[in-house]
Amino acid sequence: MTKAPRVYGTEHDTPATGPQPGHTYRELVGGPLDRQLIEVTGWTHDEITTGAQLITPHSAYGPGGRASYGPTFSCPDGPWVWEGDGP
Repeated sequence: MTKAPRVYGTEHDTPATGPQPGHTYRELVGGPLDRQLIEVTGWTHDEITTGAQLITPHSAYGPGGRASYGPTFSCPDGPWVWEGDGP
């Protein structure tokens, strides 16, 4: 049995941390948040195509650093790829 991917912003020990029906997600690929999902339900097209700077305890800048993720030009509706870390 495979575990559902964890949704960014949920705690490891929280029940039902996987994707919920009726919500829209993007998979995060690479970097410190690899294989997590970010919920983009309600985001505008511009917000989704821009990507996000996500706070993570595992960035190159330590706890509270940010990891940049965004869509690729070849697959704008697909997974978001890691672009690097920032403070």
